[in-house]
Amino acid sequence: MTETTRSFRTRSARARENEGEEEETREEDDETLRCPECGSTNLVNDSEHGETVCEECGLVVEEDAVDRGPEWRAFDSSERDSKSRVGAPTTNMMHDKGLSTNIGWQDKDAYGNSLSSNQRQKMQRLRTWNERFRTRDSKERNLKQALGEIDRMASALGLPDNVRETASVIYRRALDDDLLPGRSIEGVATSALYAAARMAGTPRSLDEITNVSRVGKDEISRTYRYVVRELKLEIEPADPEQYVPRFASDLDLSDESERHARQLLKTAKEQGIHSGKSPVGLAAAAIYAASLLANEKVTQSQVSEVANISEVTIRNRYHELLEAEEHLMA
Repeated sequence: MTETTRSFRTRSARARENEGEEEETREEDDETLRCPECGSTNLVNDSEHGETVCEECGLVVEEDAVDRGPEWRAFDSSERDSKSRVGAPTTNMMHDKGLSTNIGWQDKDAYGNSLSSNQRQKMQRLRTWNERFRTRDSKERNLKQALGEIDRMASALGLPDNVRETASVIYRRALDDDLLPGRSIEGVATSALYAAARMAGTPRSLDEITNVSRVGKDEISRTYRYVVRELKLEIEPADPEQYVPRFASDLDLSDESERHARQLLKTAKEQGIHSGKSPVGLAAAAIYAASLLANEKVTQSQVSEVANISEVTIRNRYHELLEAEEHLMA
């Protein structure tokens, strides 16, 4: 027998052995997927009892399955949050996205007992070094200051978390694209919040933004236009109707007045008189006119204070809205 023949027979024997192993593996897989009693493949996992049951004949195929869920039970969201051992989700509203460790300011141990003087000094040193490690370079220090400003202004304006998240993302993009040189951190942060509020459909007027910002109105306007242009943000013009619910809520008006105000603004848009007008002024005038139509006692000074706009503007827009309504009725 030649060397070539022996080598061929050896390879053939190995191939048959591999085929046999594959067939055994397929048979084992088929057995695990089928009921050994009736051969059905309709197997259901009962996670409550830790069993795998055949739907056809009811045979318990497997039992004592490992439960990979928590060992505790919760009956509402607050109880679930209090028992959960995982941390908070990552968020763009923090410069480190919430992944770093934060040492609490209370000088107490895990049992609520006060620390000794030596331990307090040690914890203070740890807090100091922890803050230094959290902001390793100038970019992170910049981001930390800006996101703190965004959170402060959003809280003062009553903006929701989704607006803060969007503003944080806009600021991060501006920082990554090197748009900050020559501009203040507060100015870019304020512009990001103003843009985010308009994108989310909960706009705030430029005067309201200026009241809570540390920079002037002109700088905010200039920086806002620059950020929107450079980042190519798609922001639609503010709709006066978006201001109506907030003004009506602050003045404690009824739903009827709010409906009247929306109808007046829709008529104004159909007549085209809203073009070139301040959306805040139109919304304030519509609220004032709607309150009179609903026989609710609201003065121009009250509306002016809530909308942060002059009474002269309210009177001018008020007459224009009524003229548009009369023209439509005629």
